[in-house]
Amino acid sequence: MSERRQNDPLHGITLEMMVTQLVETYGWDELGRQVKINCFIKDPSIKSSLKFLRKTPWARDKVEALYLRSKP
Repeated sequence: MSERRQNDPLHGITLEMMVTQLVETYGWDELGRQVKINCFIKDPSIKSSLKFLRKTPWARDKVEALYLRSKP
């Protein structure tokens, strides 16, 4: 199991850390263009985004994919 964690690029990274980093990198406007979900487009905030993403697996998958693509 520890080998699986070592191979997981998201191990130890919280959803809040991902969203915060993406907002710092892209800003809300570009983030909303990259991942077309209302919590990034209409009155965005970290808190509302986290609430939505925790309940919506397909949206979280898109955010995780963008986060991984944005890492060097």
